[in-house]
Amino acid sequence: MIDHQKLPPQHVAVRKNRWTVTLKKLNKSKFLYTMFALPFIYFLIFHYAPMVGNLMAFQEYSIMKGFFASPWAGTKYFQQFLTDPYFWKVVRNTLMINVYSLIFYFPAPIIFAILMNELRVQLFKRVIQTVTYVPHFLSTVVVAGMLVNFLSTTGLINQITHMFGMEAKTFMSLPEWFRTIFISSEIWQGMGWNSIIYLAALASIDPLLYEAATIDGANRWHKIRHITLPGISTVATILFLLTIGHMLSVGFEKIILLYSGPTYETADVIQSFVYRRGLIDADFSFAAAVGIFQSVLSLVLIVSANSISKKVNGTRLF
Repeated sequence: MIDHQKLPPQHVAVRKNRWTVTLKKLNKSKFLYTMFALPFIYFLIFHYAPMVGNLMAFQEYSIMKGFFASPWAGTKYFQQFLTDPYFWKVVRNTLMINVYSLIFYFPAPIIFAILMNELRVQLFKRVIQTVTYVPHFLSTVVVAGMLVNFLSTTGLINQITHMFGMEAKTFMSLPEWFRTIFISSEIWQGMGWNSIIYLAALASIDPLLYEAATIDGANRWHKIRHITLPGISTVATILFLLTIGHMLSVGFEKIILLYSGPTYETADVIQSFVYRRGLIDADFSFAAAVGIFQSVLSLVLIVSANSISKKVNGTRLF
């Protein structure tokens, strides 16, 4: 600790002056710091403080004893998960759903944004945007309820197929249909909303590029290929990297609302497995170990994807 009495007078003066300037800056921006305090407290309480719960993964956790008195178990629950008969099933289902999302769901907002960008009638464009944004604001419970009703044996889908002479199917009980239903509902619910960021990226492209391409004889496809797609490639790459980081996570709320015993084969994912073991069976230590395992693999995936992207096209998250 510095003793101000032993410092030369000029050093003491400089130090006091720095504190004065700092206090003046803090006082000048006090309203901004007050606004910052709310999200800071939120993240501190709901995101950082719960990290103490990771101790459960290495303990024989007991609610009565708490985090700091429960006996240590080492890596017992990690080994238990890796040797569990459900391990490969839930990992495979999680990866398959996310791979299908990358193939079908990820390009959907890009394609939709490009199509919207090509529209010239502004009124029609606004109507289409409004209609496609609405599903985003529906709760997961409502969407799941709509799917169950539409896909029931007496639902709208079976009524339409019956008109063409096809037999009614219990879609929600068929394992081979679950992924198709899940990805399709995700596209319907999120395509319009997720296209907003791409529309913003498209708006930043210089219109003179399109005019120059028109003079050179380029058609619409040529403009999209050589101007539009390169113009949004940076945004698309960043969002793709963020998607890669969530390859081992799925919106388990909808999974839990839609899956049933017959569809476990293709619908049971890591989060639903953790939900059953952690909350229903009260095996908190096992659930915490699976959560850490998932987070570590997600970190490895996003770091690897970021490094590859940096080498390929120079775009990166960090």
